[in-house]
Amino acid sequence: MLKMPERKHLLALLLSVGLHVGAIWGLTHALLRAPAPSEPPAEPVVMVEVPPLDVPLPPPPPPEALPSPPPSPPPPKPLVPVAPPDLPLPPPADDRPRAFQEAPPAPTAEDWALASTYTLKNSKRYRHTWGQQVRSMMGTAYKGADQGVVRFRIEIAPNGTLVALTTLWSTSDKAEALARQAVQQMPPLPPTPNGKPLIFEKTISFQPFDADVPPVYKNDCLPDPPSYGNRFAWDGKSDPAQAQAEPEREPPLSPEEMAECLKQLPQDSIEAEAAHDQRQLEQWASEKLNRTEVPRPIPAGR
Repeated sequence: MLKMPERKHLLALLLSVGLHVGAIWGLTHALLRAPAPSEPPAEPVVMVEVPPLDVPLPPPPPPEALPSPPPSPPPPKPLVPVAPPDLPLPPPADDRPRAFQEAPPAPTAEDWALASTYTLKNSKRYRHTWGQQVRSMMGTAYKGADQGVVRFRIEIAPNGTLVALTTLWSTSDKAEALARQAVQQMPPLPPTPNGKPLIFEKTISFQPFDADVPPVYKNDCLPDPPSYGNRFAWDGKSDPAQAQAEPEREPPLSPEEMAECLKQLPQDSIEAEAAHDQRQLEQWASEKLNRTEVPRPIPAGR
């Protein structure tokens, strides 16, 4: 009689044999039921009849006539720049308003009375009043060919009469003619402030954008700065080794003279101050001061 372990081994063996037999039987059954491979279809046989060698072959059919291609277009001509016709410019319309500036008012009797007593800076107020009188008699200045500037050299006698009128330069014949006509028709002038002949130069502007503004008087009591030049320039006659002397400075006024001088100074107008500042800006302005570039650092060792 078999023991318990031997029975387990026998059952396992029988189960393994059964599984192998089932697998073999299933594989055999599948192979027997598979269809037989079909034979490839027979290739068709084409029979070509070859004519005998002594019989000439028929000529091939003529090819069909192809349409001729269209002719190619001619190459484009190069473009040649054509200058526009020289058409005359239309004349400016006569109805367009022109820029103009009316003549300033003539100096009053009070203005001439104050000018005849102002002795500072070569009768500065007298010279300005004389130019205002001339410009007021020249009329309205229009923009165009007649506008311009003229500069005169004037000499006036101590009693106020005109001695000489010389044209130094002019940019308009019309402006010069009007200024000379105004000088000849001026009313009698008061005596000069210092009782001496008055000689000066004056520029008369006959333009629609420029006017002769009043001068600034606030610095007239200060001494004039010396005019410097090249002290070592040689005139060709003197000893070259001897340098020219420095220009002499005008001595300042004493306190009493300064107080008396300040009494003559008139009140400067706003127009005079603005014109003075503009002249200083045009004279001393520098393009280098308006640069915004940052200066480059200087390398060490230089």
